[in-house]
Amino acid sequence: MMFRLEDIIAATGADIIKEDLSSSDLNKEIYSFSTDTRTIEEGQIYLPLKGASFDGEKFLAQAIEKGAIGCFITGEEYPDNAKIVLKVEDTLTAYMQLANFKRKKLNPITIAITGSSGKTTTKEIVNSVLSVRFKTHKTFSNHNNEIGFCQTLMDMPEDTEVLIVEMGMRGLGEIELLSKYCEPDYAVITNAGSAHIGRLGSLDNIAKAKSEITKYLNPSGTLVAQNNDRIKKFVSDFKGKKIYHDLKDVEITERKPSYTKFVYKEKEYEINSEGDYNADNSVTAIELGYLLGMKYEEIHKGLLNYKPIEKRWETQDVKGLKIINDSYNANPESMKASVSTFLQLYKNPVVVLGNMGELGDYADELHKCVGKYLSTLPETKNARFLTVGEYAKEIGEILENSAEFVRNFDNNDEVSKYIIDNVDAGTTIFLKASRSMKFEEIIGKIEGEVKK
Repeated sequence: MMFRLEDIIAATGADIIKEDLSSSDLNKEIYSFSTDTRTIEEGQIYLPLKGASFDGEKFLAQAIEKGAIGCFITGEEYPDNAKIVLKVEDTLTAYMQLANFKRKKLNPITIAITGSSGKTTTKEIVNSVLSVRFKTHKTFSNHNNEIGFCQTLMDMPEDTEVLIVEMGMRGLGEIELLSKYCEPDYAVITNAGSAHIGRLGSLDNIAKAKSEITKYLNPSGTLVAQNNDRIKKFVSDFKGKKIYHDLKDVEITERKPSYTKFVYKEKEYEINSEGDYNADNSVTAIELGYLLGMKYEEIHKGLLNYKPIEKRWETQDVKGLKIINDSYNANPESMKASVSTFLQLYKNPVVVLGNMGELGDYADELHKCVGKYLSTLPETKNARFLTVGEYAKEIGEILENSAEFVRNFDNNDEVSKYIIDNVDAGTTIFLKASRSMKFEEIIGKIEGEVKK
């Protein structure tokens, strides 16, 4: 969708500081936007964003030199050769207002998804199901902040029937802001666990932050959420339809690597992904499918079409070892769920666990909680656990009396060398940690050893 100048003004309330077009009829001119001078195209309007470490307004002249027809500003200075100059108080707000304008103009069925964990996977499963019948458009990867939200809507094709938006947050008020400019018809809260507790300070605040997704939810729409008392408390102001579910509503009938069969509400479904939690994530897609009028056969097909995204259970064969890399992200809930699934599926496995980030003052306690949970699993006694980092060490110390073998390492170099020297070919290794641990280095070092 291209924007006329009058659309831009209507959406953002911008003041026209300069307009030097050849045509006096502004509505004959249509524009798109760029926030990046490295990829800006001729005729676009440059929308400079600002952050803690960057200021896009420093590159106004560069944008015009590269072919931009004009720019947004918040100050007083602008390039003399810009043909259009629009002044706003805040460029990110303007970007979100433009995204909202397009959302209203195209008016797709809009689904917003948030949660402490599983939101990206749930988004992908929902898209896989709904795309069987509808033309869908979704958030790319995990680009779920304000800028990612705007990029998602600006890239939305004009024939989109269902828009699926993932919403992340760093603190209170951020999901509400995204919801304001998204105006969803359906909202999803996958869960409200302890991820980001270091920033938000309590589980209540986390549930409150996630529940902000209902602030601008269509009153005649539906909330699909985890059956969680905290969530229920904070979504009580939303008077529309609410559907709650959890893993207790699902009967798992078959578990295999890259495959789960389950029964939900007396109907059988299959998904080409391991993990009971992915059966639970699938329930969200099932419920949304029925809400949008889909048939069982379509929903069943959509679940089978799902393919796990990169770095979620990404499998590689290296030096005769099977390595499953699930280290894109980690929090206590996702670590418990993924490790327990792995232990159920593989015999005599090796589990490599690293630190979980963003837990603040709760880091020690929550790493210990993971250790205590894993120590209760019967499969733990046949597994070897290798932990990396000072917090992951807390997990290992609790597992010492439960697991076959436990050892802690200070860094990725040490654990890689141990694996190369001590783990036999044919073993399956599972990697789980927060992204900051850079566990892909472990795979790289093992691969490097093979090539020598």
